[in-house]
Amino acid sequence: MDLDLLRNTRKFDPELLELMDRPDSSNTELAQALINLQKLNRHFGSYRIIRHFLNRWLKPGETLTILDACTGFGDIPRLVVESARRKGSQVKVLAVDMQPTTLEIAQQRSALFPEISYAQADIRSFEPGDRFDIVLCSLALHHFAWREAVEILQRLSRLSDRAVLISDLARSISGILGVYLLTSTVFRHPMTKFDGRLSIRRAFSFAEMRRLATEAGWERFGHRRFLVSHQALWLENRS
Repeated sequence: MDLDLLRNTRKFDPELLELMDRPDSSNTELAQALINLQKLNRHFGSYRIIRHFLNRWLKPGETLTILDACTGFGDIPRLVVESARRKGSQVKVLAVDMQPTTLEIAQQRSALFPEISYAQADIRSFEPGDRFDIVLCSLALHHFAWREAVEILQRLSRLSDRAVLISDLARSISGILGVYLLTSTVFRHPMTKFDGRLSIRRAFSFAEMRRLATEAGWERFGHRRFLVSHQALWLENRS
């Protein structure tokens, strides 16, 4: 066994991009990797986190504006809309991502979701004209260096009137080994394998995520672990 796997230190190289973030990714390969990511989100924790907070924040009969930062495949906005429909809430979701090919695929998959609009934008410089009731950012913070992650937390806090939710992987030795096992057995698609292994090594540990929030000036924030090496960081009741 590679002993490097047993070292729980963050490995982040800004020059080494995940394959799905590279501009030369083929549409076919990217689409398959995004489908695999949706399956991972559904079965290994991300959807559980989103549903947990939507159950707290969506109320029947109310209308909310929601920003989904670094949306990727758009599966989180679709999950939000489906949850709102079941609750009897009205939502208007703006989903932003900096990758045009990814956005094109997300839009194609969202034809039955008129509540969602898509825009190409880099969250590090995104300045919309309006604020949002709820701001979401799922499985994206680990793509950024420490200083950038702090600045993103500050920006997302400024964009929210009511609540912010950051959900991501939680780096740990067990999490690293679990991802390597999963991508050696079930999810062996080359892009999924490369990106999954890179993501868990770039993810922030539970303690590091808390330090990020503190450095970003977040106060009275929530932070907890979720199953399958996931964690959530949130602000709520801000109005």
